[in-house]
Amino acid sequence: MRSPLAAAIPEVALWPTLAAPASTPIPGMNQAHLHLIFNHVPIVGSLFAAVLLAAGLFKHNLTLTKAGLIAVLAAGLFCLPAQLTGEGAAAIAQQLPRTSRALIHNHEEAAELGFWALEGAAALALFGLLLLKGASPKARLLALLALAATLLSYGLLARAGNLGGMIGHPEIREGFGTPDEL
Repeated sequence: MRSPLAAAIPEVALWPTLAAPASTPIPGMNQAHLHLIFNHVPIVGSLFAAVLLAAGLFKHNLTLTKAGLIAVLAAGLFCLPAQLTGEGAAAIAQQLPRTSRALIHNHEEAAELGFWALEGAAALALFGLLLLKGASPKARLLALLALAATLLSYGLLARAGNLGGMIGHPEIREGFGTPDEL
C-alpha cells in the first residue's frame, strides 16, 4: 500500500521506509510493534512542548521559551519514526479480524495531517530559535505562531491516535458489536 504522500511527491518513494512487516532490527517485533511504540511520542511530546512554550511566552521567560521551542523541534523529529513505521503496521493490521480498510485509511489520513502540522510547527520553532539568537523583535511573534501550530498538531495527532486505537481496540468503536461497527 503506497501512501498518499509518496503518490503526491515522487521523491518520497525514495525515503527510507520500514514497510516490510517482518523485517525489524529487534527479534520478535514486527512493524506493528514498532509503530505502537513510536506513535505515542509525538502526541505526548507536542502537548509537553506546547505547555513548556506557553509557560515561557506568558511568563516572558527567555530560557523557558527556548526550551519550549527546542521541545517542539524534538517532537517534530520524534514524529518521523511513527510516520515511517505506519505502512508496515497497516499491512499487518489489514490481516486482523474486525478491521476494515476504511478504519486504516481514516487513521492514515489523520496521521499524515497531524504529521505535517507538527513538522510545520517544528520549522516555525527552528526559525524562532534563530531569531531569538539574533535578538530579533519578531522572535516572540514566531514563537507564538509555533505555539499555535503545536497546539493544532496536538489536536490532530490526538485524533489520529484515537482513530488508530479503533483499529486494535474494537471496543472503543461507535456501535461496537453491531453490524454497523465497521
